[in-house]
Amino acid sequence: MTTLSQAHCEACRADAPKVSEEELAELIGQIPDWNLENRDGILQLEKVFLFRNFAQALAFTNAVGALAETEGHHPALLTEWGRVTVTWWSHKIRGLHRNDFIMAARTDEVAKGTEGRG
Repeated sequence: MTTLSQAHCEACRADAPKVSEEELAELIGQIPDWNLENRDGILQLEKVFLFRNFAQALAFTNAVGALAETEGHHPALLTEWGRVTVTWWSHKIRGLHRNDFIMAARTDEVAKGTEGRG
């Protein structure tokens, strides 16, 4: 496990600072398979996970959803046949917070424990 995947989210306020350029460079290096996406000026983390069928993709979606509920931090999840797109960002600050990187790393850990990854 990485340090990020062992961390827990902190409560995020609307006035919480977004990650700095320096923090971004350091944190993205810890989750190298994640992509940075800019949607309507909002920086987000995104990754596509592949599975052998819909049932396995749905099980992964449910596992990520349970993790999100535990931490009180929720992603966008697009579940399709054999794939799940996970997108993390902090809605309150309209950008990336350290919490998003923690959750991305923890999502990777969920994926490692999921049966049938393609």
